[in-house]
Amino acid sequence: MVKDLRIIFMGTPDFAVASLDILVKNGFNVVGVITAPDKPAGRGLQLQESAVKKYAVANNLKVLQPEKLKNPAFIAELRELKADLQVVVAFRMLPEIVWDMPAEGTINVHASLLPNYRGAAPINWAVINGEKVSGVTTFKLQHEIDTGDVLYSREVVIREDETAGELHDALMQTGAELLLDTVKAIAAGNTQPKPQADIPATDIKHAPKIFKETCQIKWEKSIGEVYNLVRGLSPYPAAWTTFQGKGLKIYKAHKENQQPAIAPGEFETDQKTYLKIAAADGFLVLDEIQLEGKKRMSVEEFLRGYRFQ
Repeated sequence: MVKDLRIIFMGTPDFAVASLDILVKNGFNVVGVITAPDKPAGRGLQLQESAVKKYAVANNLKVLQPEKLKNPAFIAELRELKADLQVVVAFRMLPEIVWDMPAEGTINVHASLLPNYRGAAPINWAVINGEKVSGVTTFKLQHEIDTGDVLYSREVVIREDETAGELHDALMQTGAELLLDTVKAIAAGNTQPKPQADIPATDIKHAPKIFKETCQIKWEKSIGEVYNLVRGLSPYPAAWTTFQGKGLKIYKAHKENQQPAIAPGEFETDQKTYLKIAAADGFLVLDEIQLEGKKRMSVEEFLRGYRFQ
């Protein structure tokens, strides 16, 4: 017998919208959507709604935006929704009183093949580390972050030139499809959760939060490592370096496997069409950049207006 599940969905950014959309379009009973409070943003500090809230409002779904997830008034509202299952996609850490509430528990869609790349930035780190394969996993929430029993996972191949932004979009779609299959299986009572300790994995890799210092290019590294860092941080927050005394963000680049005759971090340019910076064993040829105080532009555009010191 297939249950008509009452589902609460929790998420905030675009990545979560595809998952909410697939549940709605497949007729699942989404009784509430929990998302981040509206935040002031932009020059006029206008209140901005999250991508998930915009979708929920457009589809007449009930929206809750708690500041604090342990707030008694919010917990009471959550209980009133009488959910059988909660689905979390790109949201914040939940207290046990929230994740343990529904009879079928709370499931999460995570953008990696668990137990690898637990943490805040799995998409970035998979690309930074030069992985050839990533994927998505659905799992049941428990105390420690990203450690719950796995329900299903699906692989996604990473192209050699793929950026974190492109991989994000591929995983967003695959994650939504995997969530749909997972919720259907839960409704039919067909899941067999598997402890992560039982999944073969040597040398588990982690995906901690990205900080500004993570994004600084170390030119003494190999060209492969430098190129992967640029791909893994594009389009946001972007890898950066110092160029003639100013910060320079690099959004797009390609590599040239030719041993430089100059020191790592030094550059070569014809001041018209190309600008390339030496790594340990090759050059990073810049394609799209942003100098501190300027807008993002192609390297040709940059060279047309730049005066070299």
